Amino acid sequence: MATEYDFLKACWGQPVDRIPVWLMRQAGRYLPQYREVRSRGEGTFLDLCKDPERAAEVTIQPIDILDADAAILFSDILTPIEPMGMDLDFNPGPVFANPIRTQADVDKLIVPENMAEAVSYVPAIIKRLRTAFEGRVPLIGFGGAPFTLACYMVEGKGSKDFAALKQMMYGDPSLYHALMEKITEMDRRYLNMQIEAGAQAIQIFDTWGGLVAPHDFEKFVLPYTKKLISGLNRKDIPVIYFVKNSGTMLELVKEAGSDVIGLDWHVNLGKARDILGEDVAVQGNLDPTVLFAPKPYIEKEVQRILDENAGRPGFIFNLGHGIMPTVPPENAIFMVDAVHRLSQK
Repeated sequence: MATEYDFLKACWGQPVDRIPVWLMRQAGRYLPQYREVRSRGEGTFLDLCKDPERAAEVTIQPIDILDADAAILFSDILTPIEPMGMDLDFNPGPVFANPIRTQADVDKLIVPENMAEAVSYVPAIIKRLRTAFEGRVPLIGFGGAPFTLACYMVEGKGSKDFAALKQMMYGDPSLYHALMEKITEMDRRYLNMQIEAGAQAIQIFDTWGGLVAPHDFEKFVLPYTKKLISGLNRKDIPVIYFVKNSGTMLELVKEAGSDVIGLDWHVNLGKARDILGEDVAVQGNLDPTVLFAPKPYIEKEVQRILDENAGRPGFIFNLGHGIMPTVPPENAIFMVDAVHRLSQK
């Protein structure tokens, strides 16, 4: 039964025999096996995302290698933006040749009626993975939160401050809201398509949600995430909402309505749980750079986070952000083992 997976039990706040653990970006460049698979085909990141056979292979690798308790679909938050009519490339980070700046740009954006056709490789990957993982681990589907997607679509690339988006947000709020409505509806269809294809949980990444002040988060970010989450066909499908740098506004993050809140490493997990209350699970929150440390230090940090959780149900161990490309794989393996060993009842 899918409900017997420790990861899903923890999402619902149910007791588990040991704390489940997985790593954001666990399929990635730190694994030589991943690099070998990526080198096939055209050798580009986007090419790998769109190849169901290879994308499934790299999703399976960290389950075999790390013994993680959940797998996450190998993809990118920006892949569903392409069928909206934007040209996406990675060089090496994401680049949109035609960023959104005007009402005419927003009007041109298409919200595909059928996301399973628009990004047909995504349900194809999910179906392969459900067959491969059945009875072993659950599969997490994911997407970007509307605000984080808008950051890239307006800026046209990565940024430290996403000033172009903020300029639109403050200077032309009607344009901003028109854009966000389209993105949110696309996102809703995209994530529901993943659920229909077989995803057993959904994680929503709001990597840049912490760039705004709490009052701006409440006004410009939260309404769209709430609308997205409430629009998901989420019966028996837990939703995780991860907002980087959100430690000062956890009460607002909770208002989005997810079942699990992802925490970055800037907050004390125990204090965050006190703020959030017992009716929501949490996921996190080891500093990703700890995986460069000697193994005794990694074990000490794992124990510290377990102690901060203090045995409360509804906890999933993870990093506070994605695993870094130069982490030694043996350290990631050791961390997963330490979580299992130290939390075993």
